[in-house]
Amino acid sequence: MRKLIQIATSTAVVASAALLVVGVAGSALADPPRGVTPKETDVVGVGSDTSEYLGDQLAYDYNKSHSTGPRLYSWDATNPATGAVGDNIKAKAGCAAIPRPDGATAGLTAFFANAKTSDHKHFCIDYVRSARGRASTDPAKGAGGVLFVAEAKDAITYATNATSNAPDNLTTAQLNAIYTCTDTTWNQVGGTSTATIQAFLPQTGSGLRSSFLKDIGVSTPGSCVNSSVQQNEGTDSQFASNPNAMVPYSVAKWISQKFHSAKCGVKPTSTQNRFGCDEHGSFVLHSINGTAPTVGTGTLTTINAKYSAKFINPITDVVRWASTSDNIPRYLDRFFATATRHGWICGNKQAHKDIVNYGFLPTPFCGTGS
Repeated sequence: MRKLIQIATSTAVVASAALLVVGVAGSALADPPRGVTPKETDVVGVGSDTSEYLGDQLAYDYNKSHSTGPRLYSWDATNPATGAVGDNIKAKAGCAAIPRPDGATAGLTAFFANAKTSDHKHFCIDYVRSARGRASTDPAKGAGGVLFVAEAKDAITYATNATSNAPDNLTTAQLNAIYTCTDTTWNQVGGTSTATIQAFLPQTGSGLRSSFLKDIGVSTPGSCVNSSVQQNEGTDSQFASNPNAMVPYSVAKWISQKFHSAKCGVKPTSTQNRFGCDEHGSFVLHSINGTAPTVGTGTLTTINAKYSAKFINPITDVVRWASTSDNIPRYLDRFFATATRHGWICGNKQAHKDIVNYGFLPTPFCGTGS
């Protein structure tokens, strides 16, 4: 996030979680705890904004329940205390500082550098949170390549302010026309207003951006498209009271923000998510191809499993390919493997609860690689 977000109420430093807590009202900040540098043998990830708070929660719960062995840590896409984009981080002890990767694509770029600790025994980045599937430009699934390991499912739709000139439904073809600047006014895509559409995209390092553009068949956005916003922030000042703004949004992130998170700067209740705050602003989600992105109401709201299939988005953890039976490096099996192989994220009840509470759909393919 680019603005100062929530700060926790406790003054305790909890070394067993990706958690920073200081003595001001609000919910927990993420990243490895203040004063804690992950050890060379710890497991450290970077990447997606979409799944960053889920990553923080999984790290918190894993570390809380495991008193021995490597810790699990997850660096947020932006600085959780200052909102800075691209500030320097040292992923773990013995690693050189690098610009914080803002999004899945940026995380993968840093990951592909294969930087190691100063003794050359351990990688500085062990996994990447990704809100996109494998791209043709990614290293192959094979020796020297990478593996995209399924964790959960998300969906992508377009969001606008509640008071908007946008129609309640757009087709894939209409979204393509908007983001290639072929259609530039709302009445060209089913709306009644002749006002100019203000189409936004997340920053270029965003996996959500990559997935959305792929879904609508756009390789290069048109010149009318604004790419200056951080993803999944309905509170961005460029959206304030703007009836013509639209932007792709993670359905899971919107569900988590609206129904499971405290207002920013307010301490969450015991039933609200520990990480993140409500940044959906006045944004509402819309249908694509005649299907609604959510079902249910209130805290029972979930992603619509029958939503337009092309816009169901995989949430994955990217690891280096290994010549093991599941192609996951053995030291990472305990975290990312399938439930039958005793992977914690895929097989633990608390991890399953975390996935649901942060708005995502569990997948029966959790722990399988592609």
